[in-house]
Amino acid sequence: MAESAESVVIGAGATGVATARLLADSGKRVRLITRSGSGPDHLGIERIALDAGRTDELAEALAGSTTVFNAAMTAYHTWPETMPPLFTSILAATERAGADYVMLGNHYGYQQTTGPVTERTPMTPKTRKGRVRAQLWQQAKAAHDEGRVRATEVRAGQYLGPGAVSPFTLLVAPRVRDGELALVHGNPDAAHAFSYTEDVAAALVAVSGDERAWGRGWHAPVITTTLRRAATDLAELHGAPEPRLEPLTERDLALLSFADPLWREFAEMSYMSERPFLVDDSDIRDVFGLKPSTLREALAA
Repeated sequence: MAESAESVVIGAGATGVATARLLADSGKRVRLITRSGSGPDHLGIERIALDAGRTDELAEALAGSTTVFNAAMTAYHTWPETMPPLFTSILAATERAGADYVMLGNHYGYQQTTGPVTERTPMTPKTRKGRVRAQLWQQAKAAHDEGRVRATEVRAGQYLGPGAVSPFTLLVAPRVRDGELALVHGNPDAAHAFSYTEDVAAALVAVSGDERAWGRGWHAPVITTTLRRAATDLAELHGAPEPRLEPLTERDLALLSFADPLWREFAEMSYMSERPFLVDDSDIRDVFGLKPSTLREALAA
């Protein structure tokens, strides 16, 4: 392998790639680890093909690094089976390397509430995927409290941005741009917390370099808007007609599930889309001075 990297990013989804680019653009040596060795062409980024579930091999790849960013993701419908062993391996390898550990998470791990979710909302979810997310953070927090590693987590909402995967980018955006009817998951007029991938990357990098970050979770800056507003702005940006939106029915989801098991998983998280789901991001604003991009900026990207 080449000279050890200061920062290692595991996972080349939209946010992992944005994080690796942001680090490399700041002059850091970055190693990007994925199963396939994928990632952007950048002089400051070394791409490594490696299964992060192979702890010994991963620990070797992390040797000499100062910070590990865990932006790994498994297939959505397999989370309960595949996420815990993968994250256990990444945490163990990070401990061996003596590096700091920065996790990318989301808002699934909180208990359901009618008010805005804060980082102090209890992590007592009722859903399977919520329990997985809470468990992954609690495992990292325990390692932090025991002095085995310094850990923090940045939690993001429904994604917007280039390469982002979310109900909006999968179901709505392509149809709106083409002037076609878009089927939406949930209530299109309920306020929701969206996250722009570049804002989330900026949050991951910011917390990694500040002593105040460790031992707790942080909400990435959120763009609070409705799905209808996002669709309308997207249509205007592309010169498309006013969006036509209709809710997905149970039959629609069943038909989609025949082609991809991803869709049958949406029902479990319906509480986040059928009524307002608000997230308070004031901690990261106040401590790190981070603010979200505008909705137009996220959609234009």
